[in-house]
Amino acid sequence: MYTQPKSLDDGWKTANLLSQQVDTTLVYKMFNQIKTRQNEIHSVLLVKNNQLIIEEYFKGNSVNKPHDLRSVTKSIRSLLTGIAIDNGFIESIDDPISKYLQVVPNKNSDQRKDSITIRHLLTMSTGLDCNDWDKKSKGQEDKVHKKKDWIQYTLNLPMLNKPGTVSNYCSMGTILLAEIVSKASGMTIDKFAEQYLFTPLGITNVRWGHTSNKEIIPSGQRLYMTSRDLAKIGQLLLNKGKWNEKQLVSKKWIEESTLPKTKITAIDYGYLWWNIPFTVNEKVFVSKTATGNGGQYIIVLPELDMVAIFTGGAYNSDEQMLPFAVVNDIFIPTFINQK
Repeated sequence: MYTQPKSLDDGWKTANLLSQQVDTTLVYKMFNQIKTRQNEIHSVLLVKNNQLIIEEYFKGNSVNKPHDLRSVTKSIRSLLTGIAIDNGFIESIDDPISKYLQVVPNKNSDQRKDSITIRHLLTMSTGLDCNDWDKKSKGQEDKVHKKKDWIQYTLNLPMLNKPGTVSNYCSMGTILLAEIVSKASGMTIDKFAEQYLFTPLGITNVRWGHTSNKEIIPSGQRLYMTSRDLAKIGQLLLNKGKWNEKQLVSKKWIEESTLPKTKITAIDYGYLWWNIPFTVNEKVFVSKTATGNGGQYIIVLPELDMVAIFTGGAYNSDEQMLPFAVVNDIFIPTFINQK
């Protein structure tokens, strides 16, 4: 049953759910159902008013065990891009990608490729034939994973659209983005993240890896982090780039990157952050959300001063959507009357 999250000297203040002056019935009911019904939820954390108030682990997961974040890594790459701009490594997101990448296309030459900018990578609107949700797409990530040189192969993809006109979910574009941050700063993306984001957040139990057995360039790897550390990323977003009064990412970048810029599958999308709406009692709460296959989520609800974190194992299954129901039917209703 519910216990107050432990104080671990990791930067988190913890508090008891009962201290929040809320009706806890729904929350207790949820944990009972997670434990007794079939699901693939691995962890649930809730931060309210800068305090960790819910932290539960399931199916052998624990506080110190890093979890594969899948595409949540994309949203963290967006933060790292903002930091690279704040620090002057990258001049502007309207710079062409060719300014930083030391690789040029050697197949499917097309003048439109010259006008692909960093902004197009951030909004997944490069115009390249790259769509992870279309098995026929030449740039679909599982196909690219089999290739030797991911960067070259991606730049060689045929153009389907004028850059900036159509957004398709394209993992390879975010790998190009990481490579740009890396080339611009002269550091591999893992070292850049460690110096400018993780160390200032007190995040040390972190690694980069991939499910592929091949050797993968650092920019192609994804993150494995603990749920508590994932919550720090969410809180950083909620606090407009601040952690413990220190500005790690500019407020301007946080605001700009989380505002809707395009739509992917009819959902508002910023710079690698989703704007997912929740409707409770006819009121709409728009979240700033990072998502990863299997049920990895950072869900930030600015209006409620709330960050919800989930990890899971429901890969390529609709079960990975369960955390949205938890937020919509349990977390928001529990706190909506207590503001």
